[in-house]
Amino acid sequence: MHLDLGPEIRYFGYAIYLLVAIFGVILGSFLNSWIWRARENIKIVGNARSICIHCRHILKWYENIPLLSYLRQHGQCSYCHGEIPAHYFWVELVMPFLLMLVFYHCVQFAHFSEWELVRNIFFLSFLVIIFKYDWLYREIPSDVVWAGVVLGLFINYSFLNKSLFSMLLGSAIMGGFFLAQYLISKGRWIGGGDVRLGFMFGLWLGWPVTLVSLFVSYILGAIVAVGLLVAHKVNRQSEIPFGTFLAVGVFGCLMWGDKIVKWYMMFLGK
Repeated sequence: MHLDLGPEIRYFGYAIYLLVAIFGVILGSFLNSWIWRARENIKIVGNARSICIHCRHILKWYENIPLLSYLRQHGQCSYCHGEIPAHYFWVELVMPFLLMLVFYHCVQFAHFSEWELVRNIFFLSFLVIIFKYDWLYREIPSDVVWAGVVLGLFINYSFLNKSLFSMLLGSAIMGGFFLAQYLISKGRWIGGGDVRLGFMFGLWLGWPVTLVSLFVSYILGAIVAVGLLVAHKVNRQSEIPFGTFLAVGVFGCLMWGDKIVKWYMMFLGK
């Protein structure tokens, strides 16, 4: 007797991705809260209840549902009617799609590694924090960078058998590249946070994917900067949050960096 499990397996896959998406929305909400509390120096431990960013009123559970509460309250606090910035909504909206992409990237291969999935979820969380924090405040939180260095080195080397030489070489190249710019310009071109990011991202990606991420990040930054100049949103003296573009470039290379390197080597006939 032939037993067709195709539809059941397919529906199970849909359910898994639905759960991943729900977790992504929740994770996005948590990251929003962490970024704001870190900026305001409010500890999450001991102050776990969600509060309004304006009047600090403790929110009820139905005022703290990701995405839905924002839409229901028309982007305002129910108590003081202070405006809730739209970036809170967008992080919660985009995060489930990014997390589903990370999940899909990890499970599509026969050599699925649960440690790679865990690592990439942590990396994605760090990248979202760096993207938003640098965009809003033109700063890179040092504690996030050092946590990323320790976590990346530990998982890559201990569980994913990444080459220590490749990681250290990537870190030295990207971090050294930014450090040279920082020293030559005396901090005018890039900040110290970007230098720390370079060392961390180089460690994450290793050699030679590090070079790909640099290329993608600079191209993306140039395109956005030119667009903002043309739209008169910034001028030539404006500070551009380069950590934001680095985060995008590094995420792309986490997903497809190895494939890009292989394609380039084939293009060169090697």
